[in-house]
Amino acid sequence: MAEATLGQELSKGLLKENPLFVLLLGTCPSLAVTTSLVNGLGMGLAATFVLVLSNAAISLLRDFIPKGVRIPAFIVVIASFVTIVDLLMEAYLFSLHQALGLFIPLIVVNCIILGRAEAFASRNGVLRSMLDGLGMGLGFMLALGMMGAIREVLGNGTLLTGTPLEWTVFGQAFRANSVLVFVLPPGAFLTLALLLAGINKWKTRRA
Repeated sequence: MAEATLGQELSKGLLKENPLFVLLLGTCPSLAVTTSLVNGLGMGLAATFVLVLSNAAISLLRDFIPKGVRIPAFIVVIASFVTIVDLLMEAYLFSLHQALGLFIPLIVVNCIILGRAEAFASRNGVLRSMLDGLGMGLGFMLALGMMGAIREVLGNGTLLTGTPLEWTVFGQAFRANSVLVFVLPPGAFLTLALLLAGINKWKTRRA
């Protein structure tokens, strides 16, 4: 099989191997923090930061890490970058840090990050590993952003600004109504299910 190009390594995580919508990885933070678009994008950005840098570090160290302790070693590397992003968010994005809470430190055990370290970064060069991490991170952030936007609009009737959404049809103003269930845990499962159904339908038609 021909080796994937650098562009393919970057783009595969967006749709073809999207961590959430295709591989169904990282569902715990996806369901927990996506009550708003900002929260979803914030978690996705933090995960992308950790993915890119941990993939690069593990790729650089792969020949020096004994196979028998590779998983603990990977976790130590990942935890180091999670600590960095946790402290940076606490210093410069305090409100977002408070909203995401415990789920920032839990990035350490996110199966997406550990999975890419084991399946890809430990077997490939630095550039490919960084592109793999960036693609997977952006795909994860895209998925969280979609879930957060849908849940915020349907659950709160707002998007980003906190101001209720309004639109005008034939001179008549309408305001978005909130459906409380979408900001509650059942709404997270419902939103993910509807997105997965839509994506699977699109893939079936395309095939």
